[in-house]
Amino acid sequence: MSPRRARRREPPPRPAGFPRGMDHVEQWPDGEWKVRALTGASSAKSYRCPGCDQEIAGGKPHVVTWPNWPGGDEERRHWHTACWRKRLDRGPGRSRY
Repeated sequence: MSPRRARRREPPPRPAGFPRGMDHVEQWPDGEWKVRALTGASSAKSYRCPGCDQEIAGGKPHVVTWPNWPGGDEERRHWHTACWRKRLDRGPGRSRY
């Protein structure tokens, strides 16, 4: 008797923060933002997250965001993915980007 072939399973759905590999536009109460998810493999440089003021070590997954207006790419910021999602929950006196 020959062994049975394994059935192919559908890949599980990707979580919301999974890197998409492209820029996409997100709508927030403070406007439209372009967001690029980085896997970390392409970055060896470390960055400072504006959300938590902690370092994003080189090689760690994170997001890069900038306002979706002409010239907004001059204001790119590197964020921890969780910090970007929670940025509107921050208290008064802290910049939101």
